[in-house]
Amino acid sequence: MTRGTEVVAGRRAALEAVRSGRASEVLVASGSRETSALRELLEAAAAAAVRVREVPRAELDRMAEDHRGVVTRLATQRELSERDLATWPFPEDALAVVLDGVTDPQNLGAAARSAEAAGAAMLVTRVRRAAAVTPAAVRASAGALLHLPHARVANISKAIGRLQEAGFFVVGLDGSAPITVYDGICPQGRVALVLGSEDEGLSRLVREACDALVALPMAGRVSSLNASASLAAVLYAYVLPSRHGDRA
Repeated sequence: MTRGTEVVAGRRAALEAVRSGRASEVLVASGSRETSALRELLEAAAAAAVRVREVPRAELDRMAEDHRGVVTRLATQRELSERDLATWPFPEDALAVVLDGVTDPQNLGAAARSAEAAGAAMLVTRVRRAAAVTPAAVRASAGALLHLPHARVANISKAIGRLQEAGFFVVGLDGSAPITVYDGICPQGRVALVLGSEDEGLSRLVREACDALVALPMAGRVSSLNASASLAAVLYAYVLPSRHGDRA
């Protein structure tokens, strides 16, 4: 899904689109409406008053790849930008996830899934040299990208400044940081977690804009994890324990 196409493919993405209020119409392959695999989706669509229409499979093929017999049209949504970060109604304990240069749609989707599962209030990514929200990204996110507010910005450093003005303490994940996620304690209140690309990590300006840096220790021979795996590890080893009273 991009802001230009506004469709998502697959049953799981369709279900989350309906649940999020983004679905305007669900298209299913002719003859598949009565299958048990579609029951949950059809019930959710009926409850949300979303139209379901049967169309030839060839029509779905023209709209999306690997659709598994379901394509969902989405209601147009205004794309959030850097300016929105200063006025967004963040809760007092809001968590924001910032991705600096993640270019793989699958990685973007997996990162969004981890962020949404951890209760993030916002996902922030770059407009250029970064993955867009494609059908593949939505599928990899298990529909999380349809629920998670997402701001795409031209400059991550300036976006971090906006978040700091909004009361966020910004923590960057950096392999060379002297403090690991096991040694440091995540601050209370609004926190933004910043991850860089797999190849280059955080850019210099982004690193300097952060309030603190922490490292994810590697005990094996592999020197790093991909962005989505790193994000999940840091969220559950560093951010969430402090919020649930598991760490002093």
